[in-house]
Amino acid sequence: MNVRITALAENTAGPGVLAEWGWSVLVEADGVRILMDTGQSSVAVHNAGLLRLDLRQIDKLVLSHGHYDHTGGLEDVLRRTGEREIIAHPDIWDEKYAVYGASRRYIGIPAARPQLESLGARFRLSKEPVWITDRIVTSGEIPMTTAYEKTDAHLCVHRGDSMEPDPFADDLAIAVKTEKGLIVILGCAHRGMVNTLRHFQKLTGEERVHCVIGGTHLIAASAEWLAQAAADLRKIGVGKLGVSHCTGFSAASWLAAEFPGTFFQFNAGSVVSLP
Repeated sequence: MNVRITALAENTAGPGVLAEWGWSVLVEADGVRILMDTGQSSVAVHNAGLLRLDLRQIDKLVLSHGHYDHTGGLEDVLRRTGEREIIAHPDIWDEKYAVYGASRRYIGIPAARPQLESLGARFRLSKEPVWITDRIVTSGEIPMTTAYEKTDAHLCVHRGDSMEPDPFADDLAIAVKTEKGLIVILGCAHRGMVNTLRHFQKLTGEERVHCVIGGTHLIAASAEWLAQAAADLRKIGVGKLGVSHCTGFSAASWLAAEFPGTFFQFNAGSVVSLP
């Protein structure tokens, strides 16, 4: 099975396309086209046009979590696609904030749900994995099993009268089963890249991980965290590692040195065909 993955929005960009802080990726596999996330603004739609990708051909949308930089382009996407099913976790609608001392900034979904539904959004909200085809599945809630992968204390949800650390139960990823193993597409991996891979191994019964692409949320990871993650990635036997978005330049550079021949940067406009 051929899997084609195109980055439509990312922090950096190749020639001829735009960049923004955000993430949107088109996954074409097993006879379906899945748009995962929509970036922060209209950049994903703009770049799709430049890359001659017709968003009206998308079969499903998947939201990796409820942050603005992954959902802000949803209105523009829906204006192109019309009615579409959107797979996500119920907690995408939590009031999400970044809290720095006494200041706080709203970072949740910018558009109201009724507005999105008026544009054709049909939300399929599930805490459990959703099998899109026999070989493509969303993660559902990802168990946090490693000792070192943590969620960010300053990323919070507003509940009642208080701000609480966001557990990121809504953190989703996608896995595609191929003859060479799993291809895993991450959103931000707020609950940990290694946790996500181990969860998919158990969920699918496939131990081999051919490729991992997407945001790894290592932007603020300590040296110890990075070392442990690298050791676990080697144990898992990841064949290819394409990082994006919230990985950060320092962590990306470190991973490039640790995984020569395996690592690649996956920025806006990048296209990869696997396996």
